[in-house]
Amino acid sequence: MRKVNEIFYSIQGEGYFTGTPAVFIRFSGCNLDCDFCDTEHQSGVMMSDKEIINEIIQYPARHVVLTGGEPSLHISHEFVDRLKKNGFFVQIETNGTRELPANIDWITCSPKAGGETVILNPHELKVVFTGQEMSQYDCFNAQVFCLQPCSGKNTEKVIEYILAHPKWRLSLQTHKLLNVR
Repeated sequence: MRKVNEIFYSIQGEGYFTGTPAVFIRFSGCNLDCDFCDTEHQSGVMMSDKEIINEIIQYPARHVVLTGGEPSLHISHEFVDRLKKNGFFVQIETNGTRELPANIDWITCSPKAGGETVILNPHELKVVFTGQEMSQYDCFNAQVFCLQPCSGKNTEKVIEYILAHPKWRLSLQTHKLLNVR
């Protein structure tokens, strides 16, 4: 059984897959406590793998995003296998503080303050910019480096940084800008 905050169908609003139709499985609970978190961790329903899959196969997209909270607290190699056997491309959005099953198709690591990041080779590194020292991310070996304003409040500073450091690309929370879920 896994504690699920919500399951919904929308477009991916941020990062490399922005605009991609996806089924989101938002898990409850996290091992960090970020000021800007948009998940209500006390909410949630315990669901079996079968119940989760029965819910997500109702949607036409075959891109699933495991998010949270911190989804690594709730998933296993077997769970990811079940998703893949049902035809899903599996993306995870993680803070990177815990090891992940090796069978995930796309790892988006978004390190947060207060946690030691152990995932240094994600497919995508997505950093929420709060003014922190950016050299701490030099140790990451990612295919894509995304820098995201914190709740849209510091977009100009993020663009300035990206223009000076072109390995980074801009990630906006387009779902919030467009008022979609």
